[in-house]
Amino acid sequence: MRTRTDWAVRTARPHDATSLASLAAVTFPLACPPGSTADDQRAFLQENLSAERFTQHMSDADRAVLVAATPDDELLGYTMLVAGEPTDDDARAAVHIRPAIELSKCYVHPDHHGAGVASALLRTSFDHARALGGAGIWLGVNQHNARAQAFYAREGFAVVGVKRFQVGARLEDDYVLERPL
Repeated sequence: MRTRTDWAVRTARPHDATSLASLAAVTFPLACPPGSTADDQRAFLQENLSAERFTQHMSDADRAVLVAATPDDELLGYTMLVAGEPTDDDARAAVHIRPAIELSKCYVHPDHHGAGVASALLRTSFDHARALGGAGIWLGVNQHNARAQAFYAREGFAVVGVKRFQVGARLEDDYVLERPL
C-alpha cells in the first residue's frame, strides 16, 4: 500500500477526464466477479468509463463526479452520483426511499485501499446527494464482491433487492443496497 495523506475530496474538473479513465481501467476490473473476462471488462470501460464518457458525465446536470485528489491532481479514487428515478426495473422496484440518488461508481486505487479514501469519498457523496434533493442513496454491487459489500454495510447500507448488470456480453448478478441520507 502506498498511502498518501495529502489529498482532499473535490468535484471532478474537465481536465480530470483522462486520469479518471485511467483510474477506472485499474479499479473497475477489481470489482468484477471471477467469471468476468478481460474482453467484457474492456468493452464496458470503453463504452462507459472512457475519457470522453467522463467528460459527458461531468457535464450532465443529473450527475456529480467527485474525486479524491492530491494537490498535484493525482487521483486516488472517485464516485459518481446520478439523480432521478432508477432506470433499471429491478432497482426501481427494490429502492424504497424517494427521492433516490444512485451511487453509480465508488472506486479507489488499490494502492490506497484501507487509507480512508473510500470513506471520505462516500461521506462527501452523501452530502452531495442531499444537496441534489435525495432522501436515500442506493447502489448495485456484484454478489461476489464480499469486500465491497462489507464496506457498504459498515457505511449503513442494507440489501433491499437484486438486479442484473451488463458487463460486455455478460449479465452479472448484483445486490441492490440502500440507505437513508
